[in-house]
Amino acid sequence: MNKYETIFIINPNVDEVGTKDLVQKFSDLINSDGKVEEVQELGKKKLAYEIKKNKEGYYVVVNFEANPTLIKELERVYRITDEIIKFIVVRKDEE
Repeated sequence: MNKYETIFIINPNVDEVGTKDLVQKFSDLINSDGKVEEVQELGKKKLAYEIKKNKEGYYVVVNFEANPTLIKELERVYRITDEIIKFIVVRKDEE
């Protein structure tokens, strides 16, 4: 299993309950074939540039361990989730 970090930005119009549900949804997805180590909810922040007509977004950072096959599925689910306006998944080097 490799170590990864993902950051996703949730549409700022999603209410608090919806935001918690999304964080839980992605944590459960990662835990299905990996292990979540840490979830940091950074809250609403101003975006560097407008994305899908939004000037701000709700940032969430997740550090986790997973098999490489999970990453493709995670990115697929990010793409089809309307509330996610931007995401990135990066592999962390062993320290």
